[in-house]
Amino acid sequence: MQSKFLALMRKHEADLKKDNMVFNVLGYVKLFLVLLMGILMYHIFTKEFPFELIISCAAAFIILVILWIYHNRLHDNINYSKGIISICNRQLDRITGKWTAFEDTGAEFIDAEHAYACDLDIIGSKSLFQFLNTTYTWHGRQVFANDLLRPAYGRAELQERQEAISELSNDIDFASDVQYHLSQIGVDSSAVKLVEELKDKKPFAKHTAVKILLNYTPVLTFIFIAAIIVFQQKNLYLAGAIIVLIQAIIWIAGMPKTQKYLGVMAHLPYKLSAYSTVIEILKDKDFSSEKLKRIKEQLNVASQAIKDLGKIADKISAKHNGIIYFIVNVFLLWDYECAFLLEEWKSKYSHLAEEWFVAVGEFESLLCFSHLPNACNNTCLPVISEKDDVIEAREMGHPLLPNEIRINNDLQFGNNIFIISGSNMSGKTTFLRTAGVNLVLARSGGFVCAQQMTCSPFDIMTSMRIADDLNEGVSTFYAELKRIKGIVDFAHKRPNMIFLIDEIFRGTNSVDRLTGAKTVISKLNALGVTGMISTHDLELCELANIYSRIKNYSFSEHYKDNSIHFDYKMKPGKSKTTNAKYLMEMVGI
Repeated sequence: MQSKFLALMRKHEADLKKDNMVFNVLGYVKLFLVLLMGILMYHIFTKEFPFELIISCAAAFIILVILWIYHNRLHDNINYSKGIISICNRQLDRITGKWTAFEDTGAEFIDAEHAYACDLDIIGSKSLFQFLNTTYTWHGRQVFANDLLRPAYGRAELQERQEAISELSNDIDFASDVQYHLSQIGVDSSAVKLVEELKDKKPFAKHTAVKILLNYTPVLTFIFIAAIIVFQQKNLYLAGAIIVLIQAIIWIAGMPKTQKYLGVMAHLPYKLSAYSTVIEILKDKDFSSEKLKRIKEQLNVASQAIKDLGKIADKISAKHNGIIYFIVNVFLLWDYECAFLLEEWKSKYSHLAEEWFVAVGEFESLLCFSHLPNACNNTCLPVISEKDDVIEAREMGHPLLPNEIRINNDLQFGNNIFIISGSNMSGKTTFLRTAGVNLVLARSGGFVCAQQMTCSPFDIMTSMRIADDLNEGVSTFYAELKRIKGIVDFAHKRPNMIFLIDEIFRGTNSVDRLTGAKTVISKLNALGVTGMISTHDLELCELANIYSRIKNYSFSEHYKDNSIHFDYKMKPGKSKTTNAKYLMEMVGI
């Protein structure tokens, strides 16, 4: 895995070294040409404009312009190589386990009431979001978070997503190229406001006569000014000054309306030209998967439309230069011209605008999921079963664990409830999370961390990280009761679900815990739902003798040379070992 990114990085490091050397040399050549032009111009003005010096100066100027253009392109190439090297380094960080230092954890998406996100480390610090996220637009982050937290794809959609994600994962050059150009856009929530503004078809000027007047007044003004210059009539000067003054008044009087209409465009948080570049890259790429073809088709019209919008944004940006802004408005009613151009753009494209931004966001989300097989050494695309209660996995592991320490397990699951017993630190909770996070990936159409996997598109509910709430006066036990009640209620509505419960009712005494756990498991068994429960209470394992759907599995440890060892392998049957006494002795209690 590392070799692919190391090779790409080495290539761009070589390009960077070469471009930097040429860039520095050109800098000195440009400086020499500027000095040469200064000397030539001095001699031209002091020696009565000799023709050969004028030609030499003109030639130096032309060469300088050409070098300036080439210098700027080299600068872009240097930034591009630096960007690709950075992208490769981040991918290497995913492989080597340094990804936990990535800044974006998706903290704003954290919801303690979510069905599984906090328990399975989907969002937040050291989460799946932090591990896979490479979005650089607001819509991309929203779509990716939504795909992790609220996937609702049917079997046919999941198949299409798998094909798209697989295609992207196999083309790291293209994926890195798109990532770099997306990184030039930037994440900013004002993109939502921009889209809302672009969708708004409300005209800037409702009356046609007003529009004609504002469009043609600058033309008549220029004709009048041209007549003054040509005919040199002094009595026309005052009239010209009055006309310009009237235009200034029209501009100032309409400023509140024009500023409101152009407001979002005047303060774009990112460059529309960067969006245009990304759209061009996607439009020119030949995709094989139907999902990516549809995204490309959505963006075909967007290509020219975004370019046109970028040109309008460039015109509006004149306001950042006070003198030019004043002149173009006094003589050309520039703000009105920009408003009419934007109004015309909206009349053509407003109904499609949101679709384009969301399509780019969907592509970014697919790109995020495509990183897993290039960071994890044990992945596959799961087969989505036509049945409603199947999980069959071979060598399934947790994708967030480093490759060198990950322990994999097989899982054969069909309309069952597994009671998983075992001693402390033996791997019960990690196994529950392993199953859960892989099901989330499968439900999103992504790769899973397994050699082979077949599963149903389950809804997932968990009860694992339960905490009390002092502000609400809620104890750990009561908080868990509410969570378990939510699982039971959900099972009534959506029987095609899987529940994952860790150390059920740990917050109460052993008698009540055992009684409550038996009641809950019996209820869930009667509802016919699928799930796994971990426990230290071996008495719960006796339920397997009562209900045929309930199966016992366990994790265990062994002792060698007076030290404890775990293999983290799940085995059939209930646990036969305990280690609390040993651990207490180990810490000196």
